[in-house]
Amino acid sequence: MFTGIVEEIGTVVSINRGVKSAALTLQGKIILEDMHIGDSIAVNGVCLTVTGKNADTFTADVMAETLRRSSLGKLTKGSQVNMERAMAANGRFGGHIVSGHIDGTGEIESFVREDTAVWVTIRTTPKILKYIIEKGSIAIDGVSLTVAYVDNRCFKVSLIPHTAANTTLLSKKAGDMVNLENDIVGKYIDRLLHFDVQEDVNEDDKETVQKEISVDFLAEHGFM
Repeated sequence: MFTGIVEEIGTVVSINRGVKSAALTLQGKIILEDMHIGDSIAVNGVCLTVTGKNADTFTADVMAETLRRSSLGKLTKGSQVNMERAMAANGRFGGHIVSGHIDGTGEIESFVREDTAVWVTIRTTPKILKYIIEKGSIAIDGVSLTVAYVDNRCFKVSLIPHTAANTTLLSKKAGDMVNLENDIVGKYIDRLLHFDVQEDVNEDDKETVQKEISVDFLAEHGFM
């Protein structure tokens, strides 16, 4: 579990590409202070498992599914990435609940400066936009941000100087791909309200009955 508060900008040292997967070696400093093999690290918002480490680098495997669904496959040697360690139980929750399991990607359309802030417009799919609400939370390349505008084709966030200086977002350009993770609460509520539960009538009978979970159903069974 992460918070979307980037701890450090790291650098890709090498990429060992397999037939469908890859192994990344990344350089950092803060991120390695209490790192252990098997730890979870968010790299541009994608939860990766540490498989090796030394004084200033660590290695993580990236499976084929992750390469298909994220922008990690576009990284090259020297690319900079946002990095965050898993949230400590005694730490402050400065961002929002971020799982590191991205929902998809978006494409940066524009950057527009407004005094000290920078507006970023990102185009993405209806599947992602469905869960984005104005003043809600979104993780962009692992950065916890507040949505300032959303319509049926894009959304906008505004970066304060601290976020601009301590993440990779302003190093990107129009047309670049970013990883997106929706607010996890909205996804679970939507799934619960629209899921058709299938239960076996008995072990020998293959027929099933469907029960729709609705607000009335939840109230009837003591959940509200």
